[in-house]
Amino acid sequence: MTHHTSTSGGAGNPLLADWTAPFGAPPFAAIAPEHFEPAFTAALAEHRTEIEAIASNPEPPAFDNTVAALERSGRTLARVASVFYVLAGAHTNDALLALERTLAPRLAAHANAIRTDARLWARLTALSDSAGLGPEQARLLDRYRITFRRSGAGLDAAAKARLAEITQRLATLGTTFSQNVLADEQSFVLLLDEADLAGLSPAAREEARAAAAERGHPDRFAVTLARASVEGFLRAAERRDLREQAFRAWAARGEGGGATDNTAVIAETVRLRAERARLLGYDSFAAFRLEDAMAKTPEAVRDLLERVWRPARARALADRDAMQEMIRQDGSNTLLAAWDWRFYAERLRRARYGIDEDEVRAHLPLDAMIAAAFDVAHRLFGLSFAERHDVPVWHPDVRVWAVTGADGRPLGLFFGDYFARASKRSGAWMTSLRKQERLDGEVLPLIVNVTNFAKPAPGEPALLSFDDARTLFHEFGHALHGLLSDVTYPTLSGTAVATDFVELPSQLYEHWLERPEVLKRFARHARTGAPMPDALIERLARARTFNQGFATVEYVASALVDLDFHTLTPEAAAAIDPQAFERDALARIGMPDEIVMRHRPPHFTHVFAGGGYAAAYYSYMWSEVLDADAFAAFEEAGDVFDPETARRLRDHVYAAGNARDPADAYVGFRGRLPEADALLRKRGLADAA
Repeated sequence: MTHHTSTSGGAGNPLLADWTAPFGAPPFAAIAPEHFEPAFTAALAEHRTEIEAIASNPEPPAFDNTVAALERSGRTLARVASVFYVLAGAHTNDALLALERTLAPRLAAHANAIRTDARLWARLTALSDSAGLGPEQARLLDRYRITFRRSGAGLDAAAKARLAEITQRLATLGTTFSQNVLADEQSFVLLLDEADLAGLSPAAREEARAAAAERGHPDRFAVTLARASVEGFLRAAERRDLREQAFRAWAARGEGGGATDNTAVIAETVRLRAERARLLGYDSFAAFRLEDAMAKTPEAVRDLLERVWRPARARALADRDAMQEMIRQDGSNTLLAAWDWRFYAERLRRARYGIDEDEVRAHLPLDAMIAAAFDVAHRLFGLSFAERHDVPVWHPDVRVWAVTGADGRPLGLFFGDYFARASKRSGAWMTSLRKQERLDGEVLPLIVNVTNFAKPAPGEPALLSFDDARTLFHEFGHALHGLLSDVTYPTLSGTAVATDFVELPSQLYEHWLERPEVLKRFARHARTGAPMPDALIERLARARTFNQGFATVEYVASALVDLDFHTLTPEAAAAIDPQAFERDALARIGMPDEIVMRHRPPHFTHVFAGGGYAAAYYSYMWSEVLDADAFAAFEEAGDVFDPETARRLRDHVYAAGNARDPADAYVGFRGRLPEADALLRKRGLADAA
């Protein structure tokens, strides 16, 4: 579907012209950094004009002239911003980084001005809750009222002015934080020679050679701070001194003491969030944030995290002792350190289960895992995927598929950007270039997955670890949440749900990767094509909960420290020293010395780079309670592709967007709310609880 904007000033600017590529995809080859500033200026002006018309409308407030009109406003701005932020995350450069710093407070001020407009607030509050509205309309009106109230629409002028200052400053701080982490990741490379590679597989060596070549060192090997690169090295490298060097750089991102140090950014962010919450009438930022989540209160979050922490810590300490014994049997008195854990955990896994990570990787080529994710979507929901080579992309590595439903009708496009590169932020995420909606006709979504898998040498297959393959399924679960969305209004579309519900579709989808029905068909040796041996599949199943003590400890520690930062009062936050606060918080919970948080504060982009998961990093575990219970519905049906269970899952979860309260949506699928015990069983911690 082609989108047209009548915004003036768009002559020669591809961002403001008609997009004539298939599915109305953006013309990436024609878009240059210098196009964004005038495009944003024009789009912001257009949006202000649209908002003014709604706010000053002399007609009595009605759903169509207020709520639906707000939904129709800002389409050009959404269009320009979606392209910009895909590039800012997946293929950035100095010009885009500079513009991002300028745009952050500007866009924050624009959004804040709308959400605190007294005239709009008066129109929203004047509308009747029920006056002939359908369920989706009523939900949308409710969401608008909640958003405006939580943005300060009901405050006095002085409080609104201070809130506007805080909002703009937080936007600047979030961008600064993110760019500092990216700069540290880009600046570090551990260059190695052949003699330094003991323990690395031939495939891992070729990946390291390719990483070095990309950075201008064709005769050497490189470890970067992309998670796939550094974790693979920590797992396999026999040189302990090099493991320590790589690990310390990874753990210290954002804490180097120079221009990219995030310590002061964190302190100011925490102070301003606490002040913002107080202005809005809450005791803490966590109380403010969680009121509009499934969890509702910081106490409920802490209860879940602490319930899992105790058995996880006990399991991790038992594994630590087993690895320390391995070191002793090697004839060494060295104490296990954080940079040793993955190396000895891999040895312990081989000893207990006979699993070799290199053997597993050889059976998990990227193309086969993409095909597996697509096939599961076909068997569950009837979707089909056809690769397209006529859709513009932002980098040659990006691939595109047209997605059709069981009835053959198009559902949208799926973009996959899989390989790490210097121009890409670390991590993995789902985003969109356009959301599904049908307010004024059917709008098909353009959904994006970005990951940072190690790129192989030319002509070599890309191989994934089992964790990489799980990440692929996880992000594709998010993608399906966007592709299967079936709502009228853009605000309610796809993944626009509570943070502690949004991970359900992604984490649930991971379950199918582990199924023998999937592995036997798609896990095939990259060179011979031979299927993964049944014995290896069985060993993987037995080892499924191996090292879950470590994984749970590094995650829960991050979630608890996030919660601790954001339960501070403004008075306590005013005197915070983030480094001392982190040390004290970890000492309080008894964090093992040999494990480092999955995301330490100075590079905790989930929480401090814009705050999408601020006071909400617990969400992955809250959603895991849901996903463990949800997959049990398929197991109880006796078929992990049971059509009726899949239909309920699609209707109530993947397609529903935010058209219903998440608890109601889950009950619609499962018939009841979930039980936390399913989480402990899934992680193999029930017997340690």
